[in-house]
Amino acid sequence: MHIKEKSSEIEKIIFFLDEIGIKVVEKELDDTFLPGLSLGSSCVYIDYKKMLYPGDILHEAGHLAVTPTANRELIGTDEIASDWPTEGEEIAAILWSFAAAKHLDLPLELVFHPNGYKNDSEWLISNFNDEVYIGLPFLEWAGLALGKERASEEGKEAFPKMIKWIRE
Repeated sequence: MHIKEKSSEIEKIIFFLDEIGIKVVEKELDDTFLPGLSLGSSCVYIDYKKMLYPGDILHEAGHLAVTPTANRELIGTDEIASDWPTEGEEIAAILWSFAAAKHLDLPLELVFHPNGYKNDSEWLISNFNDEVYIGLPFLEWAGLALGKERASEEGKEAFPKMIKWIRE
């Protein structure tokens, strides 16, 4: 099932990413890790003819969002570190995409579809719905979100509300 046209969910995702400063570029892509999606220097490339899962756009954008600005420009080049994204950044991108789905009022199954996340999509949804936020310490450390305790101390909203969407 390839995406033939932009759905309302895709439009909502792309508008949001544009709003927070993540460029989405339509481009014909060859074989990619996620069908029809790839990352470039501070942007997400989409090939609508090959993309299978619109929620994967948020996950890929999450990689850009949790990567420091200086490294974001290197994504898609030979200059990016060979271990990028790190395991911490991978987990943070997953949690970031959860926060984005909640922010956009999208079904979690759109992002955490059964054919992704190494068959752990149900487990991730269950944990997140139970407020077990694997990766939250990374988002706190990066200045993107606050856990309940710190949010309470600072009089701010706790995750899944984000302080900011893009890491500096």
